[in-house]
Amino acid sequence: MRLKEITNYIEEIAPLAYQESYDNAGLLVGNPRQEVSQALITLDVTEGVIDEAIANNCDLIIAHHPIIFGGLKKLNGKNEVERCVIKAIQNNIALYAAHTNLDSVHGGVNSKICEKLGLQNCRVLSATTGKLKKLVTFIPVDHVEKVRKALFEAGAGHIGHYDSCGYSVSGTGSFRGDETTNPFVGQKGEVHYENENRFETIFPGHLQGKVITALLQAHPYEEVAYDIYALDNANPQVGIGMVGELPTEMSEQDFLQFTKETFDVGAVRYSPLLEKPVKKVAVCGGAGSFLIRQAISAKADVFVTGDLKYHQFFEAEGKLLLADIGHFESEQYTKEVFYELLTKKFPKFAVRLSAVNTNPVNYLV
Repeated sequence: MRLKEITNYIEEIAPLAYQESYDNAGLLVGNPRQEVSQALITLDVTEGVIDEAIANNCDLIIAHHPIIFGGLKKLNGKNEVERCVIKAIQNNIALYAAHTNLDSVHGGVNSKICEKLGLQNCRVLSATTGKLKKLVTFIPVDHVEKVRKALFEAGAGHIGHYDSCGYSVSGTGSFRGDETTNPFVGQKGEVHYENENRFETIFPGHLQGKVITALLQAHPYEEVAYDIYALDNANPQVGIGMVGELPTEMSEQDFLQFTKETFDVGAVRYSPLLEKPVKKVAVCGGAGSFLIRQAISAKADVFVTGDLKYHQFFEAEGKLLLADIGHFESEQYTKEVFYELLTKKFPKFAVRLSAVNTNPVNYLV
């Protein structure tokens, strides 16, 4: 199949618009129109992973971490990034990454961590703001349902776990077309008054083109009046980190041991024990120190993440337990996220999990 069929599907689940500003998710090497026959799933792209792809005739590598973060000014093989890119191009292997955009969606990285810990009633820990927009348009009353349906099918009208969300109010619209027009109602050159509904709904900003196209195709008017407003509302379905609850509470020591075994961690670094049971758990795959305050605000008993620095352990302030299980360890099951998504959507497309351990951190035990 064509590469763009796979990348388009991944981006339906984890839109590139949801990645952080510093990130570089998406297709890094390859032509969207090229044919691919087998994908290799990995957390990181290394020379070992490229060699594994070559040995197994994989012409696509899908990774969580982008191998290219900054610009490449030269390609002469002086470091591993350049060598990987060169070897991928030489062997016609496409490189694709879904990073913080996959961190930010339900069913992504943090959902998988919650699943492994058996958490229930999970929700986003730090919801994204500034990604929603509102559409306001004016529809003749006999066409309201047709336009509403088209907008909802294009992805508008979702608020949390509700869909088909919109609001209408009746009014009277007026317009006059010049001699070049072909008005749907009324006569050119004459002012016309029409019973209309003001209809408004919200949509994710990255779907604006799709939503407006649906509006213009479904609306009967030759010239469609509409307004788009940027919103500061938080989107409860999109954001970094998650928080949920254990089915039954555990002691802190038992929870730390359970987490260590679940993620096969060489060592768990943790803040002082609070001598209280663990029930509510916040998580963030990778480096999540920036969410400590949000975890406290969510009244989590423990926050599981990676890459905590020495002074950041003081930020627990006796209000929750911090558990650093490592960057790689917290995100290792991201490979399962990719595998499950692709094999369900494309059951006849070959998908292979990388056997290369790309964790650069080792433990002396």
